Amino acid sequence: MLDFLPTSLKGIMSFLIYFINTLSLCLFVFLVALLKLIIPIPFFTKICNKILMFIATSWISINSFNSDLFSRIHWDVRGMENIKQKDWYLVISNHQAWTDILVLQKIFNRKIPMLKFFLKKELIWVPVLGIAWWALDFPFMKRYSKKFIRENPHLKGKDIEITKKACKKFKTIPVSIMNFIEGTRYTKAKHKLQKSKYNNLLMPKAGGIGLVLSAMDDMIKKIINVTIVYPDKTNTFWSFISGQVKHIIIDVEIIPVTKNLTGDHFNDIEFRNNFHIWLNELWKNKNKKIEDLIHASK
Repeated sequence: MLDFLPTSLKGIMSFLIYFINTLSLCLFVFLVALLKLIIPIPFFTKICNKILMFIATSWISINSFNSDLFSRIHWDVRGMENIKQKDWYLVISNHQAWTDILVLQKIFNRKIPMLKFFLKKELIWVPVLGIAWWALDFPFMKRYSKKFIRENPHLKGKDIEITKKACKKFKTIPVSIMNFIEGTRYTKAKHKLQKSKYNNLLMPKAGGIGLVLSAMDDMIKKIINVTIVYPDKTNTFWSFISGQVKHIIIDVEIIPVTKNLTGDHFNDIEFRNNFHIWLNELWKNKNKKIEDLIHASK
């Protein structure tokens, strides 16, 4: 709509809208969260949760309008036919830039339950956003290193216990848990350092999704496997908000959660090995899919 404006001006104006949208709606989130905290009546809490979800989805909708306002992106989205808003999902994706989060929020908004990320416990102290994540029931998790567990054996399994407790609230409310299983954004430097065997991906980390599937107690029946491709190789946050990204391909694959994907990931060695084999095969196929999508887009 305003794609004719100079790139720098589009970026500045778009950023201001993101900032104002976030700050304004966070104030409403704080107000509802405060009421929810001081009036802990189940019926009232349920109403507050619905209001909070409405505010959050409205925030995403405004962000999506913002991106459409300053950009002319060709959204090539595939495989969205069989998703529902009332199912529980684990959403996994390759990760290249912070733009990926905006992309995922845009394509899934009001089509599946709102995406929620497992966050490190320390992130609750992030100004403004930390309280908003808490109010929106984002699960905060505490992960202990193997060295820390060796030094404090009495805390073994405590991280899983904390995560399961955080997930209890999702038993009656459909949720979509989002996990970037590479653990970090892809860069050529990281790829070289890892010596990853996948040309377009970093090595997958099984612990995160293993923890989710374990903590959710068989509530999650489907995995949404997302592959994001930027054919013009432009994907930074600035390039996205300033209208420089012209084409995005999002391929969605629905994977049933079968018995071979659920088990004790941390204590059952045989299950863990089989799970790693499954995940590496999935990542091998994703790597090929990325190459095919890039080739087909030329």
